[in-house]
Amino acid sequence: MALSKSSNTYGRTSWEDSEFPILCPTCLGDNPYVRMMKEKFGSECKICVRPFTTFRWCPGARMRFKKTEICQTCAKLKNVCQTCLLDLEYGLPIQVRDQALNIKDNIAKSDVNKEYFIQNAEKQLSATDHGVPGAAGGPGKSHPPSDLLMKLARTAPYYRRNLPHICSFWVKGECKRGEECPYRHEKPTDPDDPLADQNIKDRYYGTNDPVAEKLMRRAATLPRLDPPEDKSITTLYVGNIGEKMLEKELRDHFYQYGEIRSITIVSRQQCAFVTYVTRSAAELAAEGTFNKLIIQNRRLVIRWGKSQGKQNIPGTTNTEAGARFEPVPGLPRALPHPEELEHNFFNLTPTTSAFPSPYPQYAPPTYPLMAPPPPNPTPNQPELPSFLVEGQSGIHYPSQDPTRLGAINKTRQT
Repeated sequence: MALSKSSNTYGRTSWEDSEFPILCPTCLGDNPYVRMMKEKFGSECKICVRPFTTFRWCPGARMRFKKTEICQTCAKLKNVCQTCLLDLEYGLPIQVRDQALNIKDNIAKSDVNKEYFIQNAEKQLSATDHGVPGAAGGPGKSHPPSDLLMKLARTAPYYRRNLPHICSFWVKGECKRGEECPYRHEKPTDPDDPLADQNIKDRYYGTNDPVAEKLMRRAATLPRLDPPEDKSITTLYVGNIGEKMLEKELRDHFYQYGEIRSITIVSRQQCAFVTYVTRSAAELAAEGTFNKLIIQNRRLVIRWGKSQGKQNIPGTTNTEAGARFEPVPGLPRALPHPEELEHNFFNLTPTTSAFPSPYPQYAPPTYPLMAPPPPNPTPNQPELPSFLVEGQSGIHYPSQDPTRLGAINKTRQT
């Protein structure tokens, strides 16, 4: 039995004696018949420096042996695993969880205040909630979930974390055990990598944790779904719905955000369109389902719908950048308005004859020479399209747009 070097004999009654550790699914392993070696007061806690009952076990085949590092009281205060010190609910470092939930750490760090704080915490744990994690002022499950935590949370165990350490003899080229070596024969990580220098106290107190900083940088680069500027858009595009998804399944999930006007499912494209009555309901649905909606074991793609009011103006071509280009020259000009034709389907100029025919319906028609249209329209004549005006040049094909596909038009910039 190991004795604490910093604890006196009068505090022996406060030493922790437990029957089973508090572990996360990753540290426990996938073996339901795991064997554990229990040692009463085997070592002292790395946080409160009090002797506690330690457990040692192997989480699986070809894995390294693991053991508990902190006592159960310190683990319950932070709702973390006794071995990896990651949150039991989300599988994330304490620093990430506290920043997402705006939790302020009030645990004492000095030796005298720490011992007093732990004693009061044990009394609260034993008297209030029968030792449930988070009952003594810790985070536990008292805070509502955060969108950031839901995006970064690990939903399945990560057993690669239990692999053996790298063989130092293999790195130097001196390992002679080959496949029988219990350690990994892999290239080590860069020693200058911040992840190679981790401290158990920094992880527990949530300060200067390199793993947490890496996750926060990853969260800053996550895609976001910004609402469009057009306030009339209240439709959401739902992709990757599958062929067997029914309208009732979509309505049962999306109705919680507001009143739904219509749901249209396009089975051929495996997508659907959910239209809300109000814009605020559509924004709530987009925020609550983007990269988080899973139906029938399929992660659905959520996007904003496009406005149906913006249509192309006749005679022009609209591109993604919003620029309008002239159509291809040489094509027949646009037809005039029906009221301007006056049954002159061939666009012929009226003619008069000195000897009118007694049978005008059988009179031979006259075909005058076609003259080019005047450049300036008259009050009784509609304005001609720009491509029929002589001497005008410009871009006629959308593929000739200099700003298309990331190109830069230097002439327009100047």
